[in-house]
Amino acid sequence: MPALFPHWTNTLARATLIAVLCTLVGVPVALMAWVRTPNATRQYEPVAQPVAFDHRIHVTGQRIDCRYCHYSAERSSYAGIPPTSVCVPCHSTAWMSSDVLAPVRQSVSSGRPLRWNRVDALPGFVYFNHAIHVNKGVGCESCHGRVDRMAQVYQAAPLTMSWCVNCHRNPAPHLRPLSAITTMGYVSQRELGPQLAQKYHVRSLTTCTTCHR
Repeated sequence: MPALFPHWTNTLARATLIAVLCTLVGVPVALMAWVRTPNATRQYEPVAQPVAFDHRIHVTGQRIDCRYCHYSAERSSYAGIPPTSVCVPCHSTAWMSSDVLAPVRQSVSSGRPLRWNRVDALPGFVYFNHAIHVNKGVGCESCHGRVDRMAQVYQAAPLTMSWCVNCHRNPAPHLRPLSAITTMGYVSQRELGPQLAQKYHVRSLTTCTTCHR
């Protein structure tokens, strides 16, 4: 009795099964790889702000400490965004009348705060506390990069789960004295890390509930 289907259909069936399996496995793997790339994490992507704020001038030129503007970084889960009243006293009348600072003048006259755009954005299901990290010896530069070299601030770190967990597994090498928390270009002293970990009571926390609450 002749075969109902030609022999090449067997090859087609096998190829189809292989293609389906590759798709079921390959698509999720490809997506998981893609979400870790800068295209998905927005790493290195400059974020436009309502005012052209140049960190290079303020950090390097004027030597303004990070905590002057981000005033709650040491005592709150949020680093804080400075109100307009913090910005105004530092600038001369000539600067305040410039076109660059027009949004600042409008904010002062209307009483409405400037709407700054978030640079380092974590998903809503991730809990992050600035105060814990700052008071345990993790420098601003460790996560935010060399903002003293940024004309327009961008996300310097990938902020992926693996990036965070790698630091949590072995935090000692990333620690610095509290007096150098805001120092840009800090030279890491790895031999000092274990001592600081003990001094600041730093633990290696890798449980899910550390960041997902």
